[in-house]
Amino acid sequence: MSAAELTIGISDTASSSPGEEAELAGRLWHYMALMREAEDRIERKLYRQGKIVGGVYVGRGQEAIPVGTALHATAEDVLFPSHRDLAVFFIRGVPPGRVFAQYMGREGGLTRGRDGNMHMGDLKLNIVSIISAMAASVPVAAGAALALRYRQSNGIVFCYFGDGATSRGDWHEGLNFAAVQKLPVVFICNNNLYAYSTPLSKQMAVENVADRGAAYAMPAEIVDGNDVLAVHQAAGRAAAFARSGNGPYLLECKTFRMTGHSAHDAAEYVPKNLWEQWGKLDPIARLQSHMLERGWSSEAELDEARARVRREVDEAVAWAEASPFPDPATLLDDVYES
Repeated sequence: MSAAELTIGISDTASSSPGEEAELAGRLWHYMALMREAEDRIERKLYRQGKIVGGVYVGRGQEAIPVGTALHATAEDVLFPSHRDLAVFFIRGVPPGRVFAQYMGREGGLTRGRDGNMHMGDLKLNIVSIISAMAASVPVAAGAALALRYRQSNGIVFCYFGDGATSRGDWHEGLNFAAVQKLPVVFICNNNLYAYSTPLSKQMAVENVADRGAAYAMPAEIVDGNDVLAVHQAAGRAAAFARSGNGPYLLECKTFRMTGHSAHDAAEYVPKNLWEQWGKLDPIARLQSHMLERGWSSEAELDEARARVRREVDEAVAWAEASPFPDPATLLDDVYES
């Protein structure tokens, strides 16, 4: 499915009351806007100013996917975000200041200055840190789901990855194990058409990532990843399926990476027409238009909401910059010898 094949309209939410719809849209908008503003500050300012000590990988244009899915997670659920799912942290309650401190290698970061980029998690919030070899998180996620079963928990696992991960062996091993064991996992593919610089057509022969679900007798669904309401609805179906003991569910979210693979990648390999096509499908702009059309918000209210998000990010950056670098004397803390 290309950008041209995606409809400009946003999904129907007529099954809910107008008040519930407006409240949900407001929450979805807030977390997408917060993720966009935070990542813009990280990539376009702090990184360029030399204040980021590690790599920078953002999810500009993909905000609807982590937001639309993670809002379904309960406290018992375990989440495995990828490097383009920053909103997961905010939704689970991680203060933005701690995220900025993480990127700047400060003591206030989630790894207390032991790392300087997206290698972060918080097990108290059931967020498992990313594994750089993207598909490697998939069998670990299946193991977490098995642990939830042993504990007789009603929790499920949300596991995020890109389209490139689905061409690795460990992705298939993880899906196969989850399917055979009927584990409660929602596998979420951020299909942004490129695995770094490799286009989708050159990394797999099937048309859709979801087509691979049939090999494991796993239900699979394709959703417009730039329609946050559609993502939220699809994620609700997937979560309900997994939580009911039916086994795993594969959700493919069609989207586009509106930036390079990382801050140092100019993405010159991407055809120019794709930027224009997908730019018209910006998930935040689409939701805003829908909110205005339905009377769920006004331009003045959205302007004030944007200002609040900017203030929140300003305060978070200031807090992070005031956080000290870790004391070198603590270098060996939490390092264990086998």
